[in-house]
Amino acid sequence: MTAEKVSLFLQVQRGLFLVILIVLGLLFFAALVRAVKGPRVVDRLVAVNMVGTMVMVMIAVLSLYLQEEYLLDICLIYAMASFLAVIVLSKVYIGIYEEQHLEKENRMSRGGSTGLKSLTEADGRKEDGAV
Repeated sequence: MTAEKVSLFLQVQRGLFLVILIVLGLLFFAALVRAVKGPRVVDRLVAVNMVGTMVMVMIAVLSLYLQEEYLLDICLIYAMASFLAVIVLSKVYIGIYEEQHLEKENRMSRGGSTGLKSLTEADGRKEDGAV
C-alpha cells in the first residue's frame, strides 16, 4: 500500500470514530432522559445500565481515536464500577419491594385493603393494574 492510501484510510477511520462518538452521545442523552423520566423503577435501572455501557463504549472508541492505550484500563475500571452500581441499585429496589409486599400482606391479613395502593405507587403502576 502506498503512503497516500494509508493516509486516506486513517482519515476515514478517524471520521468514522467521530460519527460513532456523536451517535453514542445522542443515545446517551436519550437513555439519560429515560433514567430520569421513568415511568417505573425497572425502566430507570435499565436506563442507568445502558448509560454505563454507552459511556464504556465511548471511552473505548475515544481510546482508539486518540491512540491512547491507558484509556482502555480506565474503561475496564469503569465497567466494574458500573456493574457494581447496577447490582447495588437492584438489591435496594428488591429490598424495598419485598418490604412493601410484606406490609401489604400484613394489612390484607388484618382485613385492610390500603396495602394495594402503596405497593402499586411504589412500583410506578396505576391502581387499575395497567403497566
